[in-house]
Amino acid sequence: MKKFHELSEREVLALAIALEEEDERVYADFAEGLRQDYPASAAMFEGMRQEESGHRRKLIELFRQKFGEHIPLIRRQDVRGFVERPALWLIRPLRIEAVRKEASTMEVETRRFYEKAAARTQDASIRQLLDDLINEEREHEERAQELDKEKLPANVKADEEKAQRRLFVLQIVQPGLAGLMDGSVSTLAPVFAAAFATKNTHQAFLVGLAASAGAGISMGFAEALSDDGSLTGRGHPWVRGLICGAMTALGGIGHTLPFWLKDFRLALWAAGAVVIAELATITWIRHRYMDSPWIAAALQVGLGGVLVFITGVLIGSS
Repeated sequence: MKKFHELSEREVLALAIALEEEDERVYADFAEGLRQDYPASAAMFEGMRQEESGHRRKLIELFRQKFGEHIPLIRRQDVRGFVERPALWLIRPLRIEAVRKEASTMEVETRRFYEKAAARTQDASIRQLLDDLINEEREHEERAQELDKEKLPANVKADEEKAQRRLFVLQIVQPGLAGLMDGSVSTLAPVFAAAFATKNTHQAFLVGLAASAGAGISMGFAEALSDDGSLTGRGHPWVRGLICGAMTALGGIGHTLPFWLKDFRLALWAAGAVVIAELATITWIRHRYMDSPWIAAALQVGLGGVLVFITGVLIGSS
């Protein structure tokens, strides 16, 4: 993938056209998927689709004036810094609240892209158009809210969360949850394998401590290098890496600390209780911030934890 600062003005405009076309099609899919059960919300997204179509036409017209008819194919996945979008538009039935959150995030991401693009362009006409689009994207959410008031009755419209809260999830909750899940689940096998193999709490404690620290360092670097956050508002990559790494280490240390006790049976039961508490916490976070249904979140997290735990016990007892 190319870095954003490596793009020429021609490539920046081509990328902007591709982004507007993608957003337009996403909003069209949202409108189509919501039309049967939420006709008022579908009308709102159809209005947003039309606005994105207008942005795309302006960009194409300027591109033709500056660079000719051929528009190079540059997509979001070709440039570092964009958030990977879940394909909500492919899911049926669509969940209305998840759709509105995703649309809010899309608007913030697009505005930040135009701000970065305008700051580095030298062409006056390109910068003027980008500045205009920044203002339109900044007002987009307000106009959408006004459209809500006109078209969405109280019995249809669910409570909406602000785009800033969605970014908080991207910057803090998402990397923290990824780390907590990895630390809590992946370290179960080595800790309990060491415990059952040696029947020595001190040895199990050392193995758990090493596994937690190693997993924290690995996950921290992986998160920091995955996305520089320059276009998405996900925050500084090393801050996200620190959060992810710290939560990974914390997730592993949680069920390692009980093995500080000298009584093997007591330490084992205490560690098991901590594991249950960790998995319950992960389930709650997934439900609260990631919109996962309670049952689905509990089954996914619990199944993974049980399988890794059994693996560790079987290996340690062999």
